[in-house]
Amino acid sequence: MLRFADPWFLFALLAGPMLLFLFYRYRPGRAKLKFSDLSPLASSPKSFRVKIADLPVWLIAAALCLLSVGLARPQYGEKREEISGQGVDMIVALDTSWSMRGRDFEPKNRLEVAKQVVKEFILKRPYDRIGLVVFSAIAFTHSPLTTDHQILLNFVDRVTFCRKEHDGTAIGNAIAVSADRIRNSKAKSKVIILVTDGENNRGIDPRQAAEIAKTFNIKVYPIGIYNPAGFMQPVDDLIFGTRYVVSMPQVDESMMNQIGETTGGKYFRAVDPQALEKVFADIDKLEKSKVEVKRYYRYTERFTAWVIAGLVLILLGLSLSETYLRRIP
Repeated sequence: MLRFADPWFLFALLAGPMLLFLFYRYRPGRAKLKFSDLSPLASSPKSFRVKIADLPVWLIAAALCLLSVGLARPQYGEKREEISGQGVDMIVALDTSWSMRGRDFEPKNRLEVAKQVVKEFILKRPYDRIGLVVFSAIAFTHSPLTTDHQILLNFVDRVTFCRKEHDGTAIGNAIAVSADRIRNSKAKSKVIILVTDGENNRGIDPRQAAEIAKTFNIKVYPIGIYNPAGFMQPVDDLIFGTRYVVSMPQVDESMMNQIGETTGGKYFRAVDPQALEKVFADIDKLEKSKVEVKRYYRYTERFTAWVIAGLVLILLGLSLSETYLRRIP
């Protein structure tokens, strides 16, 4: 969509035609020579310089029109939209511990796969308010609840592995922090999507955290990011050099299932192609709240080319009038 930030400057478009009108209406006087008879010169052709003698005035008139458009600040973008829909409030808790470096899904590691799963999930929930919590040995809010999913997708893209000193998997802390971010929501349904690959080895007991979530009527859907068959992990050996050994995932699925059952959610594996669809289907059955989604577009300024073109035409017109097309006197 094209719009003008200062459209009243478009009235200056009349300056160009007005300049031409005044020029031809009150053309400045020219030097004259008197001859007794001009008939011999009547059929003589006009030189090129005479034909374009008025070109500087036309160039300046065109420049005024271009500058008026530039001053009106043309901008390109899309208009603001307000959409009403039905949705739920949810927090996505994403594991960033070092165990997520495992390459169960060659050539991608677990975190890359998890981020892809989360982005697909966000794209298919246009009317839900979604927030993002990342966790390792500690958990913190990366994005609050928002309907601006494009910004949320940018946050997901920027997620990376935790620092070495913060390595660990605090699933209980992740649930507790997520529940705290969503507990005061007035939505009819509240959900936590827990995306992890490991077993809890830091922080509070995930079962206690699940009880906290249940208290606030929050459903937790754990999603396991791992390959049950394991993967080949490189190991440095002083004698044989780098060699590959089979690394089996350490996931407490019993705990994951218990978290889901306690809160009214379910546990899924992301390796199952239908896992996300099952999560979507379950969430679609939840009672939804009315959501007003407002979208704003950042318009891009496009006045530069108009202003530059106008200034070039002015300089060209003035240069021609003082050089090649200069009149004497």
